[in-house]
Amino acid sequence: MLRGLHGTHSLIGRLLYGTGMRILEAMRLRVKDVEFERRAIVVRDGKGGKDRVTVLPGKPDNTAAATVGDARTPCIKPTSRRVCGRVYLPHALARKYPAADREWAWQYVFPAAARSRDPRSGVVRRHHISDQAFQRAMKQAVRDAGVSKPATPHTLRHSFATHLLESGYDIQDGAGAVRAFRRQHHDDLHPRTQPRRPRRRQSAG
Repeated sequence: MLRGLHGTHSLIGRLLYGTGMRILEAMRLRVKDVEFERRAIVVRDGKGGKDRVTVLPGKPDNTAAATVGDARTPCIKPTSRRVCGRVYLPHALARKYPAADREWAWQYVFPAAARSRDPRSGVVRRHHISDQAFQRAMKQAVRDAGVSKPATPHTLRHSFATHLLESGYDIQDGAGAVRAFRRQHHDDLHPRTQPRRPRRRQSAG
Protein backbone atom coordinates (compact mmCIF):
# COMPACT_ATOMS: atom_id res chain seq x y z
CA MET A 1 0.00 0.00 0.00
CA LEU A 2 2.81 2.43 0.86
CA ARG A 3 4.35 1.87 -2.58
CA GLY A 4 1.07 3.08 -4.08
CA LEU A 5 1.46 6.53 -2.50
CA HIS A 6 3.43 9.17 -4.38
CA GLY A 7 5.12 12.48 -3.69
CA THR A 8 4.13 14.22 -0.48
CA HIS A 9 1.52 11.56 0.25
CA SER A 10 4.24 8.91 0.18
CA LEU A 11 6.23 10.81 2.81
CA ILE A 12 3.16 11.31 5.00
CA GLY A 13 2.28 7.62 4.83
CA ARG A 14 5.79 6.52 5.77
CA LEU A 15 5.90 9.13 8.51
CA LEU A 16 2.66 7.85 10.07
CA TYR A 17 3.89 4.27 9.77
CA GLY A 18 7.33 5.01 11.21
CA THR A 19 6.36 7.38 14.03
CA GLY A 20 2.90 6.38 15.22
CA MET A 21 1.64 9.93 14.70
CA ARG A 22 -2.01 10.72 14.12
CA ILE A 23 -2.96 12.17 10.75
CA LEU A 24 -3.66 15.69 12.06
CA GLU A 25 -0.46 15.62 14.12
CA ALA A 26 1.48 15.01 10.92
CA MET A 27 -0.41 17.71 9.03
CA ARG A 28 0.32 20.26 11.78
CA LEU A 29 4.00 19.36 12.05
CA ARG A 30 6.25 22.45 12.09
CA VAL A 31 9.80 22.67 10.77
CA LYS A 32 11.21 23.46 14.23
CA ASP A 33 9.80 20.25 15.69
CA VAL A 34 11.78 17.93 13.39
CA GLU A 35 15.10 17.35 15.18
CA PHE A 36 17.50 15.60 12.84
CA GLU A 37 20.46 15.40 15.22
CA ARG A 38 18.39 13.74 17.94
CA ARG A 39 16.43 11.78 15.32
CA ALA A 40 13.23 12.80 17.03
CA ILE A 41 9.95 14.56 16.29
CA VAL A 42 8.22 16.67 18.91
CA VAL A 43 4.46 16.28 18.60
CA ARG A 44 2.78 19.43 19.88
CA ASP A 45 -0.68 19.60 21.39
CA GLY A 46 -1.46 15.92 20.85
CA LYS A 47 -4.36 14.02 22.33
CA GLY A 48 -5.33 15.55 25.65
CA GLY A 49 -3.48 18.76 24.74
CA LYS A 50 -0.12 17.22 25.68
CA ASP A 51 3.24 17.29 23.91
CA ARG A 52 5.27 14.13 23.37
CA VAL A 53 8.39 12.94 21.56
CA THR A 54 8.48 10.21 18.93
CA VAL A 55 11.23 8.84 16.69
CA LEU A 56 12.33 10.20 13.32
CA PRO A 57 12.48 6.88 11.49
CA GLY A 58 15.03 5.49 9.10
CA LYS A 59 18.61 6.14 8.17
CA PRO A 60 19.50 9.60 6.89
CA ASP A 61 20.46 8.51 3.38
CA ASN A 62 17.25 7.37 1.69
CA THR A 63 14.37 7.40 4.14
CA ALA A 64 11.79 9.69 5.66
CA ALA A 65 14.50 11.65 7.49
CA ALA A 66 16.08 12.81 4.23
CA THR A 67 12.70 13.45 2.63
CA VAL A 68 11.48 15.58 5.54
CA GLY A 69 14.67 17.56 5.11
CA ASP A 70 13.76 18.16 1.48
CA ALA A 71 10.25 19.18 2.51
CA ARG A 72 11.52 21.86 4.84
CA THR A 73 14.23 23.21 2.49
CA PRO A 74 12.09 25.85 0.70
CA CYS A 75 11.24 27.46 4.03
CA ILE A 76 14.85 27.48 5.21
CA LYS A 77 16.06 29.61 2.30
CA PRO A 78 15.62 33.33 3.06
CA THR A 79 14.59 34.01 -0.55
CA SER A 80 11.65 31.64 -0.13
CA ARG A 81 10.04 33.32 2.85
CA ARG A 82 7.55 35.09 0.59
CA VAL A 83 6.58 31.65 -0.75
CA CYS A 84 6.07 30.23 2.73
CA GLY A 85 4.05 33.20 3.95
CA ARG A 86 2.42 33.74 7.31
CA VAL A 87 1.14 30.78 9.31
CA TYR A 88 -1.25 30.37 12.20
CA LEU A 89 0.23 30.61 15.71
CA PRO A 90 -1.48 29.97 19.05
CA HIS A 91 -2.83 33.22 20.45
CA ALA A 92 -0.35 33.50 23.32
CA LEU A 93 2.62 33.05 20.97
CA ALA A 94 1.15 35.38 18.38
CA ARG A 95 0.90 38.13 20.99
CA LYS A 96 4.36 37.48 22.45
CA TYR A 97 6.16 37.06 19.12
CA PRO A 98 4.18 39.05 16.52
CA ALA A 99 6.70 38.39 13.71
CA ALA A 100 7.19 34.67 14.38
CA ASP A 101 4.45 33.65 11.93
CA ARG A 102 6.80 34.63 9.06
CA GLU A 103 9.83 32.69 10.35
CA TRP A 104 10.74 29.44 8.61
CA ALA A 105 10.96 27.56 11.92
CA TRP A 106 7.21 27.94 12.40
CA GLN A 107 6.27 26.92 8.86
CA TYR A 108 4.38 23.69 8.29
CA VAL A 109 6.42 20.78 6.95
CA PHE A 110 3.50 20.02 4.62
CA PRO A 111 2.27 23.45 3.49
CA ALA A 112 -0.73 23.91 1.25
CA ALA A 113 -0.04 24.88 -2.35
CA ALA A 114 -1.93 28.17 -2.04
CA ARG A 115 -2.68 30.67 0.66
CA SER A 116 -6.18 31.00 2.08
CA ARG A 117 -8.06 33.44 4.27
CA ASP A 118 -8.34 32.43 7.90
CA PRO A 119 -12.09 32.54 8.69
CA ARG A 120 -11.37 33.31 12.34
CA SER A 121 -9.24 36.41 11.81
CA GLY A 122 -9.62 37.27 8.13
CA VAL A 123 -5.81 37.14 7.70
CA VAL A 124 -4.47 35.47 4.55
CA ARG A 125 -2.15 32.67 5.64
CA ARG A 126 -0.49 29.54 4.32
CA HIS A 127 -2.20 26.58 5.96
CA HIS A 128 -1.08 22.95 6.02
CA ILE A 129 -2.36 20.54 3.38
CA SER A 130 -5.72 18.91 3.90
CA ASP A 131 -5.86 15.59 5.73
CA GLN A 132 -8.78 14.62 3.48
CA ALA A 133 -6.51 14.68 0.43
CA PHE A 134 -4.21 12.12 2.05
CA GLN A 135 -7.16 9.99 3.12
CA ARG A 136 -8.35 9.84 -0.49
CA ALA A 137 -4.86 8.99 -1.73
CA MET A 138 -4.50 6.22 0.84
CA LYS A 139 -7.93 4.81 0.01
CA GLN A 140 -6.91 4.56 -3.64
CA ALA A 141 -3.54 3.02 -2.73
CA VAL A 142 -5.31 0.37 -0.64
CA ARG A 143 -7.52 -0.49 -3.61
CA ASP A 144 -4.54 -0.63 -5.99
CA ALA A 145 -2.64 -2.90 -3.61
CA GLY A 146 -5.56 -5.35 -3.53
CA VAL A 147 -5.91 -5.15 0.25
CA SER A 148 -9.27 -6.61 1.18
CA LYS A 149 -9.32 -5.32 4.76
CA PRO A 150 -10.35 -1.75 5.62
CA ALA A 151 -7.38 0.55 6.19
CA THR A 152 -7.25 4.21 7.20
CA PRO A 153 -4.42 6.55 8.24
CA HIS A 154 -5.00 5.43 11.83
CA THR A 155 -4.20 1.87 10.73
CA LEU A 156 -0.60 3.01 10.16
CA ARG A 157 -0.47 4.22 13.77
CA HIS A 158 -1.68 0.81 14.96
CA SER A 159 0.97 -0.87 12.82
CA PHE A 160 3.67 1.23 14.51
CA ALA A 161 2.42 0.15 17.94
CA THR A 162 2.26 -3.49 16.82
CA HIS A 163 5.90 -3.43 15.71
CA LEU A 164 6.93 -1.99 19.08
CA LEU A 165 5.08 -4.76 20.91
CA GLU A 166 6.65 -7.39 18.65
CA SER A 167 10.09 -5.97 19.51
CA GLY A 168 9.37 -6.22 23.22
CA TYR A 169 8.92 -2.50 23.95
CA ASP A 170 6.44 -1.22 26.51
CA ILE A 171 4.23 1.10 24.45
CA GLN A 172 2.77 2.56 27.65
CA ASP A 173 6.21 4.10 28.24
CA GLY A 174 6.51 6.26 25.14
CA ALA A 175 9.80 7.85 26.22
CA GLY A 176 11.23 4.43 26.98
CA ALA A 177 10.32 3.20 23.51
CA VAL A 178 12.03 6.20 21.94
CA ARG A 179 15.20 5.61 23.99
CA ALA A 180 15.21 1.93 23.07
CA PHE A 181 14.75 2.75 19.38
CA ARG A 182 17.68 5.17 19.45
CA ARG A 183 19.92 2.69 21.25
CA GLN A 184 19.14 0.05 18.65
CA HIS A 185 19.82 2.48 15.80
CA HIS A 186 23.10 3.62 17.38
CA ASP A 187 24.25 0.01 17.82
CA ASP A 188 23.39 -0.74 14.18
CA LEU A 189 25.50 2.18 12.92
CA HIS A 190 28.28 1.86 15.50
CA PRO A 191 28.64 -1.81 16.46
CA ARG A 192 30.69 -2.53 19.55
CA THR A 193 33.94 -4.44 19.20
CA GLN A 194 33.27 -6.08 22.56
CA PRO A 195 29.98 -7.30 24.00
CA ARG A 196 28.17 -4.99 26.38
CA ARG A 197 28.86 -5.87 30.00
CA PRO A 198 25.81 -6.49 32.15
CA ARG A 199 25.19 -3.92 34.84
CA ARG A 200 25.83 -5.04 38.38
CA ARG A 201 22.91 -5.04 40.73
CA GLN A 202 23.37 -3.06 43.92
CA SER A 203 22.66 -4.96 47.08
CA ALA A 204 19.72 -3.84 49.17
CA GLY A 205 21.91 -3.71 52.31
